[in-house]
Amino acid sequence: MSNENSSKLYRQALQFIPGGVNSPVRAFKGVGGNPLFFKAGEGAYLIDVDDNRYVDYVGAWGPLILGHRHPHVIEALAAQLERGIAYGASTEAEVQIAEKICQLLPSVERVRLVTSGTEATMSAIRLARGYTRRDQIVKFEGCYHGHVDGLLVKAGSGALTLGTPDSLGVPRAYTELTHVLPFNDIEAVHQFFDTRGDEIACVIVEPVAGNMNCVPPVPGFLEALRESCTRHGSVLIFDEVMTGFRVALGGAQAVYGVTPDLTTLGKVIGGGLPVGAFGGRQEIMELIAPSGGVYQAGTLSGSPLAVAAGLAMLELVSEPGFYSKLEARTQTLLHSLGERAAAASVPFTSNCVGGMFGCFFNTEERITRFSQVMAGNLDHFQTFFHTMLDNGVYLAPSAYEAGFISAAHGDREIQLTLDAAEKAFDKIGS
Repeated sequence: MSNENSSKLYRQALQFIPGGVNSPVRAFKGVGGNPLFFKAGEGAYLIDVDDNRYVDYVGAWGPLILGHRHPHVIEALAAQLERGIAYGASTEAEVQIAEKICQLLPSVERVRLVTSGTEATMSAIRLARGYTRRDQIVKFEGCYHGHVDGLLVKAGSGALTLGTPDSLGVPRAYTELTHVLPFNDIEAVHQFFDTRGDEIACVIVEPVAGNMNCVPPVPGFLEALRESCTRHGSVLIFDEVMTGFRVALGGAQAVYGVTPDLTTLGKVIGGGLPVGAFGGRQEIMELIAPSGGVYQAGTLSGSPLAVAAGLAMLELVSEPGFYSKLEARTQTLLHSLGERAAAASVPFTSNCVGGMFGCFFNTEERITRFSQVMAGNLDHFQTFFHTMLDNGVYLAPSAYEAGFISAAHGDREIQLTLDAAEKAFDKIGS
């Protein structure tokens, strides 16, 4: 495939944009080469500026669960455009989507709309600190919750290790309030809370980790977090920015039957447009201004366009059988990928929850820990990524990002993907 126009745009972008991209995740630093520039999306496909078509497994990093340019979402956006793009004031649609979120997520009794997932997690943590009158928080290695100062923390070497800043410009004083525990390590959770539990304002976790590829919780892990937080009066926050309305209609909390105190949501509730939300128990949420003393505000919160797209999306994913079909399609893809990897004698394993999946070039049968993810063969992934790209399949340009299937992915797209993967595995195994 020719990428001449993408290469030209990348060189031009380097003159005006740091690193040539407006988000590091778009860069090809982890795989080599230059990032692609896209001009259109259509169903399960992305089309780049050189007119190459790719089966898209990124889906704008998760929210495009219906695929690109779904007619129902486009119609809703067109209708709102006729009425205006922003008011800086309340609308009826904000009430409708808030009611819908509360209906679909029983743990959410009150919800506040914001503009991004990062804003949602930042606000939820501030609220938890205000509610508990405590400062220290717990997160887990391999989990990402946005570029909030106190959450950009390297994983510590043990359960009681305080975090150190993982970015220039972040004062150590911010991250000293953040404790990092190993994801899926139930014993580490118990040990930590036995010694420090009464100091902790909140625990924030991706119930399905999606920023070290896709790593589901082991049985008992989320339950241990719930029990520990309840016992010590800490707030349990599920960061469902990636999993909310993605892995199931009720999010990961419905899949695993564990109820958080607060939940954060992201762009999926806006059909892919910039939006976020946080919500939970009424007694906690009522502390948010103007009801209470925890301040949070946003000029573009509840954007009419994002809310219109979100309501259209939620209407369709609420149809019976939507998620079961999505999960079946995902499992079919991963099973067939595994068969082709085995035929080529390539160490390979995968995880999935709903339409969210992860592929690992590891020998382990099941990936459950951050250390396993980091032990994957990056050379194999790089070869796989570029061979798939050359054969019309677009994956996240990082071995540590999850993939996503949309309702627009059908038998043709799955077969195209498997044909490309067979070539990629053969190249790796040769």
